[in-house]
Amino acid sequence: MIKSILVPTDFSQQAESALKVAAQIAKKNNATIYLLHILELPIHLTDLMASGAPAPAPEAVFFMKQTHKKFEEVMDQDYLKGIEVVETVSFEDVMHGIIDSSTKNDVDIIIMGSHGSTGFEELFIGSNAEKIVRTSKKPVLVIKEDCDIYNVQDFVYATNFDDEDKPSLLAANNFAKSISAKLHLVWINTANGFKTTYETETKMNNMIADLAIDNYTLNIYNDITVEKGILNFADSIKAGMIGISTHGRKGISHFINGSLGEDVVNHAKRPVLTFKI
Repeated sequence: MIKSILVPTDFSQQAESALKVAAQIAKKNNATIYLLHILELPIHLTDLMASGAPAPAPEAVFFMKQTHKKFEEVMDQDYLKGIEVVETVSFEDVMHGIIDSSTKNDVDIIIMGSHGSTGFEELFIGSNAEKIVRTSKKPVLVIKEDCDIYNVQDFVYATNFDDEDKPSLLAANNFAKSISAKLHLVWINTANGFKTTYETETKMNNMIADLAIDNYTLNIYNDITVEKGILNFADSIKAGMIGISTHGRKGISHFINGSLGEDVVNHAKRPVLTFKI
């Protein structure tokens, strides 16, 4: 059961789409939404507040009042009626603010909007959603546009069917059941990591035999890369969302190897749910 949800917001259209999905889930589960805004103040104001000054600077008060006004406008929306929404503000950078808030409030899931990024922006900056997917120990549901999460009929979960992925697969199965969606487990076969159909099916069946899941299909899909395979398979069955686990590589390892979870989050048009291994 999802009882608490963290929704970071910058009051953009994508953030509102994420909040709408969070509201759908909150209503079904009687859950609390922690609506978080990261207030990135100029460095001199941040230092002043961190120093324990007796009173906040007038500029800081102005920014906080403006933020509170936007909160009030958001929380007055009809789709949030009857839901407990807790207004939260953080003065950290975006990544640390979201991770710290998810831990402090012991949320069950983070739901956030993203517009994705491409080209040089993707290489040098990356989206905030990517960074959270890489670092969060909580499941992260990334939303690109308005959607009815309870109208999703087919949920693709990409896995290599290794034992380390069992907890994530079970979590994906539980989420699929909670929205009454069919779970499509897929192995992406590429030239670099080629396995025969016999090898793959044996590995699939051995793993599934130990797990109490139902309403699922097993699939092998061939493609140039794993990322393209996941996206193309999801397109081929017109899936409503994608699930994947991530190792959360950091530093030079992340630069060299990349992160499949981040790439899928960045390029998928449909909702993506990630789990940390």
